[in-house]
Amino acid sequence: MSLIQISDLTFCYDGSHIPVFSHLDLRLDTSWRLGLVGRNGRGKTTLLRLLAGGLTPESGAVSCPVATSSFPFPLPAGDWMTLDALEQAAPDLEEWRLIRELNLLGVDLDVLYRPLPTLSGGERVKVQLAALFQQPDAFLLIDEPTDHLDLAGREAVSAYLGQKSGFLLVSHDRAFLDRSTDHTLALNREDIQLIQGNFSVWWMEKSRLDRQHQAQQETLKKDIRRLEEAARRTADWSRHTEAGKYNTRNSGLRPDRGFVGHKAAKLMKRSKSVERRQQQAIAEKEGLLKNIETTQSLFLRPLAHPKKRLVEIDGFSLDYPRHPPCPVVSFTLFQGDRIALTGPNGCGKSSLLNCLAGAELPHRGTAVLASGTILSYVPQDTAWMSGSFAQFAQEGEVDLTRFLTLLRKLDFGRAVFEQDLSQLSQGQKKKVLLARSICQQAHLYLWDEALNYVDVFSRIQIEELLRETSASLLLVEHDPTFLEAVGAVPVVFSHT
Repeated sequence: MSLIQISDLTFCYDGSHIPVFSHLDLRLDTSWRLGLVGRNGRGKTTLLRLLAGGLTPESGAVSCPVATSSFPFPLPAGDWMTLDALEQAAPDLEEWRLIRELNLLGVDLDVLYRPLPTLSGGERVKVQLAALFQQPDAFLLIDEPTDHLDLAGREAVSAYLGQKSGFLLVSHDRAFLDRSTDHTLALNREDIQLIQGNFSVWWMEKSRLDRQHQAQQETLKKDIRRLEEAARRTADWSRHTEAGKYNTRNSGLRPDRGFVGHKAAKLMKRSKSVERRQQQAIAEKEGLLKNIETTQSLFLRPLAHPKKRLVEIDGFSLDYPRHPPCPVVSFTLFQGDRIALTGPNGCGKSSLLNCLAGAELPHRGTAVLASGTILSYVPQDTAWMSGSFAQFAQEGEVDLTRFLTLLRKLDFGRAVFEQDLSQLSQGQKKKVLLARSICQQAHLYLWDEALNYVDVFSRIQIEELLRETSASLLLVEHDPTFLEAVGAVPVVFSHT
């Protein structure tokens, strides 16, 4: 057992005056299976980079007695064989250890002897994790491994991680975290919380504390109102006393303004002291309310189509020249249905959504939309996103005020709206795409892995939104908790 010590660490990115971390103190055991959770933009990836030495704190220090390795790591470009590419990226790699780890992950060993570009996203995740875990003494920093894994892949990798130790894992998949971790580090609104237990243990404890704090909230608000009213009365009393030295209505005598003024000054000084104490008490009580992660309700207005049947898919499969036969899918989607396309990576899930959205891809079978169907499409890729929020809203034909209001509810700070979209994190970009889609009125919503990189709190907001509407939804998504919450029915691509 070794301890990673973070001492009085403060870090800001260049050009920002708002610290990501301020005077952070933390001790982490390198034998833990540690899950890292928190809202998008709270500093999860930043913390990993600080631990890896890729960022330098403005003050304070990170003391790590063991070597660290990060996922994902860069692989050489070109048609390298996978084993050669891994050895190029990790010169200390031992092939026998790598093979052992791939067997534990249930990966066919032929992936090592195939060209790297032929590997699916899920296969790349698994070979990189296998390469990292063949280092027996390293502490691994694993950032979002699930975003290229299908449901079966997530189950395999979470079972694999559950047998390991010595890593810090960032993920927003609740079921994946539960199976993989034994400690949880949460980057909250006002503090950082470290507990023994997986995501569900932390969530239960957080929910209990939130309920307790919310029960106290009304009492605190009443105290704040009482103190504010007392502060106003004190200020009124001081002003009335000061005005008294000029008041001659009730007496024909001229008041001793010096005496009254001296008395008023003493009373004013005393009232200001009382007012300062009152304002301090108000600030302290308001501060008790700031660490609750509040989530505001979202609003979606889907359109009603004159026909009940919106989508008819019959024997759809990709049809690339000189390519083995691809899996096939058939289904019908009616208004109000939620269908989740499932199947192995590369089977054609995203391609089907692209075809429905208007892309021309070689395929067999048919994919037919009801005449006049209006779509709202969230693509998987975000690399193309750039420009201002206003331009993005205009291109999507949505009301800018509603668009920005919805993003505020998804935990965007106002300062973010001054940035170019290309500067946003992956999670923030996904939220921008989702917000625009939610603002659009459509008959059918096509979401292609729209929740990748999106934090748990926002996922819960979207779950609640979909439960309260009858929106028709066809999606590719691998988070089983989300799919169950929104009542999505799985439809499988298969060879049979």
